[in-house]
Amino acid sequence: MPERNQSASLRRALAVLDHVRGHAGLSLTQLAEAVGLSKSTVLRLTAPLVEARLLERDRRTGAYRLGHGTLQLGQAYLATLDLRAVAAEESHRLMSEVRETVHLVVYDHPHVVYIDKVENETNVRMASRIGSRGPVHATAVGKAILAWQPEEALAGLALEPITKHTITHPDRLRAELTHIRRRGYAVDDRENEPEVRCVAAPIFNHNDAVVAAVSVSGLTSRITAARVRELGPLVAGAASRISRKLGRPTT
Repeated sequence: MPERNQSASLRRALAVLDHVRGHAGLSLTQLAEAVGLSKSTVLRLTAPLVEARLLERDRRTGAYRLGHGTLQLGQAYLATLDLRAVAAEESHRLMSEVRETVHLVVYDHPHVVYIDKVENETNVRMASRIGSRGPVHATAVGKAILAWQPEEALAGLALEPITKHTITHPDRLRAELTHIRRRGYAVDDRENEPEVRCVAAPIFNHNDAVVAAVSVSGLTSRITAARVRELGPLVAGAASRISRKLGRPTT
């Protein structure tokens, strides 16, 4: 299907979903009339929405209503908003302390997604953008999360070289993850960008599961190898305080 047709179908499907949102239940005829489409078109558009549980159709009446999938999306969205709100104070405090860019990310295997960024306006700006993705194996935030994931998370992970410093051998990555768990923080030593170093630590939730990571990033001229050792405990401390605010059990 041409891209233009796919885009039009997506807009129509979203219009159907949005219209159902305001009603307790709509028949196929009512829904088709409301969105100005034929019943056969509405049936075609709603099929994948029902399959994804974004819509439900009553087996007896045939009426459409929102499905459980919308609740899951809403909960995921709220959880992300809560994480940003909880982490905001510590992220700003960390930036003020180290005078480097601070990132907050969540895990979306095989990537991390940047959901917040606090910059030191006097420094060179980092290229990262909120909403952008990074590879888990080549970023400090990714490795900080990956270190606490089950072994299956490594299976089939494409260890693509991003720079000449990227870890591309599974055994070397496993050894690195073991080291991260032991010291409590991860380092990206020019593995994702050739002139950037990053130090990150994992964030745990109330179930003691890693749900995110916080990091400090900067040019190698500012974040030297010696400074990495100073930043590690500071970033780990910020991550620990965020984790406690998320309800992580104390040990």
